Amino acid sequence: MAETDGVRERILAAADDLFYGRGIQAVGMDQVREASGIPLKRIYAEFPSKERLVVAVLASRHALWEQGIARAAEGRPDPRGRLLAIYDFLEAWFADGSFRGCGFINAFGELGTVSPLVAEAAREHKRSFQRYVAGLVAEAGADPELAPQLALLAEGAQTTAAISGTTEPARHARGAATVLIDAALRRPAA
Repeated sequence: MAETDGVRERILAAADDLFYGRGIQAVGMDQVREASGIPLKRIYAEFPSKERLVVAVLASRHALWEQGIARAAEGRPDPRGRLLAIYDFLEAWFADGSFRGCGFINAFGELGTVSPLVAEAAREHKRSFQRYVAGLVAEAGADPELAPQLALLAEGAQTTAAISGTTEPARHARGAATVLIDAALRRPAA
């Protein structure tokens, strides 16, 4: 079982690097085979189609995203700090030399109209992030409408950073989030 897990992880890691770095449609399964060192027959035994491999890569990316956001929020004493930690996490991610934008947005842009599985994986990832932000907003006692506003700032920062190639969008989004959060926390309850 351990070898199977190791093989699966090698395939996923190779596919993720290739898909994220070059684009899903630009990468063939032979390139995944070459990068992973796993025979094509074994790859297809683990992932019966390229689409299934893409969805598995997205699931792995989703887990990494959630772990990264959670780590960024650790040690922040209050919901406001945990909300702002999202943008700190983004800034660190944008500074990584391998950053190529949101893998879910990229995958949706490439395959969202032709692959219901990829489209749903991207949608669920975005819904999950919205739920996370909504939970922090509720902890802070702010109007629930703040959550989608903050999530949109994070999404916009990802897209802008991918295009601009800088970390500045994270700082700008954090500044805007600070204004929104502070205004929401000062607003009297209805």
